[in-house]
Amino acid sequence: MPGVPARIAVQIQPQHAEYADIRRLCATLEDIGVDVLLNWDHFFPLNGDPDGRHFEAWTMLAAWAEATERVEIGALVTCSAYRNANLLADMARTVDHISARAGEGRLILGIGSGWFERDFDEYGYEFGTAGGRLDALERDLGVIKARWARLNPAPTREIPILIGGGGEKKTLRIVAEHAAVWHSFGDADTIAHKHEVLDQWCARVGRDPAEIVRSAGVAPTPGRMAEQVESYAGNAQSLYDVGTRLFTVGLSGERYDDLAKVRELVTWRDTVNG
Repeated sequence: MPGVPARIAVQIQPQHAEYADIRRLCATLEDIGVDVLLNWDHFFPLNGDPDGRHFEAWTMLAAWAEATERVEIGALVTCSAYRNANLLADMARTVDHISARAGEGRLILGIGSGWFERDFDEYGYEFGTAGGRLDALERDLGVIKARWARLNPAPTREIPILIGGGGEKKTLRIVAEHAAVWHSFGDADTIAHKHEVLDQWCARVGRDPAEIVRSAGVAPTPGRMAEQVESYAGNAQSLYDVGTRLFTVGLSGERYDDLAKVRELVTWRDTVNG
């Protein structure tokens, strides 16, 4: 995407840690120079001890809005099924205002249809089917936008909507219609193919594909092509070459001190952006 700078996001996985450790990590990452801080919207750990320490996403985002000054913040991603869509719109608008510096908020509304069945079962939400959850997500996005237009005060800016997922028949159509950022995972070839599909959906719905920032997780895996395993920066470069511009790495409470990959990616970003 010519003209769009590379940016680095860190997903602070809110598991297996004390909140004080999470808050200190936010400050450290902002000092290092990352562009975006993300958590996730789950109620239980996704790895390690399944009943280990874990915190809720949106109350945490409100705290991050006060505790940080420069970075954008959001969830990767909010599950649309866990909150009434009108309420979620109001929550997002409020965090947008809390996070505002020089009059402009820093919230990104990352949102998806959900997948972790334990969350649904233990908190009393209907799991249903993947297709049904996507239909509900599409409906809720319209409700959220309509509520933003009626809130007083209004959001400080047009809150960017980030949609996660790579389904080519339904998810990428929803991305084309609603998202400012699209996020997925995969190697460069997989991501390049998804970009082509998204561009096709944009043409069908009358959207300029250049309006959607492409985001991907950076996680070199041993055993893959050499240029993708040498470093995180090498993996990021391969994704950059096919149009990705937002690059995300995760840190869990068991490895919050694993900052070498973050520093490497920030250095790489600065080099690429010149």
